[in-house]
Formats: sequence, structure tokens, C-alpha cells
Amino acid sequence: MDVLIAGSHGGVGQHVTELLAESEQTAHAMVRTESQVDEMEEKFGVDVVVADLAEDVTHAVEGCDAVIFAAGSSGEDVEGVDRDGAIRLIDAAEQEGAERFVMLSSINADRPEESPEALQPYLEAKLAADEHLQDSDLIYTIVRPGALTDEPATGEIEVARRVERGEITRADVARILVAALDIENTYGKTFETIEGDESIEDALETV
Repeated sequence: MDVLIAGSHGGVGQHVTELLAESEQTAHAMVRTESQVDEMEEKFGVDVVVADLAEDVTHAVEGCDAVIFAAGSSGEDVEGVDRDGAIRLIDAAEQEGAERFVMLSSINADRPEESPEALQPYLEAKLAADEHLQDSDLIYTIVRPGALTDEPATGEIEVARRVERGEITRADVARILVAALDIENTYGKTFETIEGDESIEDALETV
């Protein structure tokens, strides 16, 4: 399977890229600028494609079977990246014949009013992208993690349509995104996740 990783240079995206580079899948790391190409090629040994989510991204999806969206604006341009950029990539994936799309979203995306006011525009942007994906013809999985940390992966999580607020490592989120590609039980599902006591594979098989 040829998999495009949007946001491959980011915190979660680099973990995703490393996992896919070590797997039987063919990874295509999408970066925003030419200056990141050599770094990603040398670090992970994967194909790298330059595409900006603020512009046309159709060429990035050409020949890909699946997309993992792990990009984010870090709050700097939630409408341009987290909403419109994601929507632009969803549309391009449909147009180019990709079948699978795994979206990194956020806990509380579907109820932003329950979060601090400063976070609400970001969550509203994520919700708009999630809903656009749900309305598409792509086989989607939407993963909504709790607060992200840089601790080492534990390999153990809790997954449900709703979970209590909590934390989860970026490394574990990456493992979830990659594992979900092939676990049919996640197809067409949206779920929240935090650290827990069940293996990632078992949790995804029963979500």
C-alpha cells in the first residue's frame, strides 16, 4: 500500500513516517518546503513530496492508496491548515482514487463548547474537516486523542466513542494511525483515545 503522510515533519508525523518506513507499506512523506526534503530522506529513507496544504495538493496524492493526515497548524492558522488544508487533501484523495483516509483529530472536536475558549476555534476547524471526511466516499477512520505528550510509547491505550480527558503519547498516537490502516473494525469509525491498559491492536479490534 502506498501511503501519503501529511504533516510528516511534525511531532506525530515523524513517528508515523518511521513506523511506515519499517513496515511493508510504501511511505510518501509530505513536507511543506524544499528545505525539509533532504532531512526526511536521510532520516527515514522514504520518498518525499513537497506540497503546501494552503495550495493545490493533488500531485501529492497521485499513486497513493491511503492518506494519514497528521498535519497541524499549532494554532497559527487553524482555518487555513486544520480545516481548509485537510478538506483540500480529502478532496484530492477522492479525485486521485485513494481509498483510505486516517485522520488525526482531537478529543472534544465534536463538542468544542466544553473546552477553554482559546481552544474552541481549533476544535471547530477540526470538526469541519472531520465532517467533510465523513461525508466523502473515502473509507475513513477519525482518531481523537487526548492531550499529547512526548513520553515514550507504552503500546497500551483506552479507546471509545467517548473517553475521560487524559493524556497519550505522540508515539502511541502514531501507532494507532498506522495500525488503523489495515484494521477493518476501524473503517467508518470516529473514536477518542487516551493512555490505558489494552494493547493498541486489541483496542482497535473492539472499538
